[in-house]
Amino acid sequence: MIKIHHLNNSRSQRILWLMEELDLPYEIVRYQRDAATNLAPPELKAVHPLGKSPVFEDDDHKVAESGAIVEYVVDRYGGGRLKPDSQSRQHVAYIEWLHYAEGSAMLPLMLNLYVMRLGEAAAPLGPRIDSEIDNHLGYIAGALGDQHYLLGAFTGADLQVSFVMEVARAFGRLGAYPNLVDYLTRLHAHPAFHRALEKGGAYNLA
Repeated sequence: MIKIHHLNNSRSQRILWLMEELDLPYEIVRYQRDAATNLAPPELKAVHPLGKSPVFEDDDHKVAESGAIVEYVVDRYGGGRLKPDSQSRQHVAYIEWLHYAEGSAMLPLMLNLYVMRLGEAAAPLGPRIDSEIDNHLGYIAGALGDQHYLLGAFTGADLQVSFVMEVARAFGRLGAYPNLVDYLTRLHAHPAFHRALEKGGAYNLA
C-alpha cells in the first residue's frame, strides 16, 4: 500500500490530489503544524532527515520532493494519463514545468513569506522580491495564454504549478493576471481535488 506522510496546509495536499486523479489506493499518515510556530512537527524527522512533507512511500521507495513524487507516480501508475507521450516534444515541456514549480517559481514567494515576518528590517529586499514574483507570474500567464492548462490537456505539471498559484493568491498577487485566476478556478473545480480535500483535511492558503 502506498503511504503518504501528509502535513496539513502544505504541498502534500497536491499529492493526495494526484492519487485521487489516478484513482489509486493509498494510506494517509497525518501530521499537524505547531499552532504557535506553524512549523512541521519533529516526528517528520523520523520519516525523512529533512523533516518535510510530503514524503511518499511505495514498498522500499521513499521520495520526498513533490516534483519527483509526481514524476514517479505518473510514470509507474499513470498508464499514460497525466503526461504527454514520452516521445513527444511536449514531454520535454512537461518535465520542465514539473520541476520549474519548486525549482524556480516558489523561491520568491517563499522569500516574500520570510521578509513579511521581518517587518521594516526587510524593506530593502521588497522591490527585488516583488519584481521576481511578477517575473514568474508573467511567465506562467504568458505560457498559459488562453489555454485551459499549461500543455493544453491537464497533466501532473498543472498539479505542481497549482501550489504556486495558491500561494500567489494568498499574497494577493494574482489579480493582475486574469487568466491565472481562471486557471486556478479551473484546477479547483476538479472533482479529484475536492475528494483530496475531504481526505486531507483543512486546507486554506487564503
